[in-house]
Amino acid sequence: MKKSRVLIFHWLPLLFYCALIFVLSSRPVPKNIPDIFFLDKILHFFGYGLLGILFFRAYRTLSLKNRPRLMMFLSMASATLYGISDEIHQHFVPTRTADMWDVLADMLGSIFSVFILHQVLSRRI
Repeated sequence: MKKSRVLIFHWLPLLFYCALIFVLSSRPVPKNIPDIFFLDKILHFFGYGLLGILFFRAYRTLSLKNRPRLMMFLSMASATLYGISDEIHQHFVPTRTADMWDVLADMLGSIFSVFILHQVLSRRI
């Protein structure tokens, strides 16, 4: 696959999504959030689940594609580390706080989504 095509279809969505998370984390907490139990953690779970998938897609373009367990681990770790960096970032944003429970939701979401994606792709091949 051409390098420009790999960049556009595999790496740019990942970079765009990371930038989107950063921008949204830089803004004050929305005031009109529905009062649903654990809604924040559910959003973190699915949001970082998507980030884990995007990392996995991007890493498949590297020489790691022949080492699926390493690729899965790196995808999960990358999404989790980005979640940690996002919580540190939020610590310095007025009206935001850093929350280790958010990091846990980020980590679990990335683990779940990358594992499921890997299972689906393994059965397809």
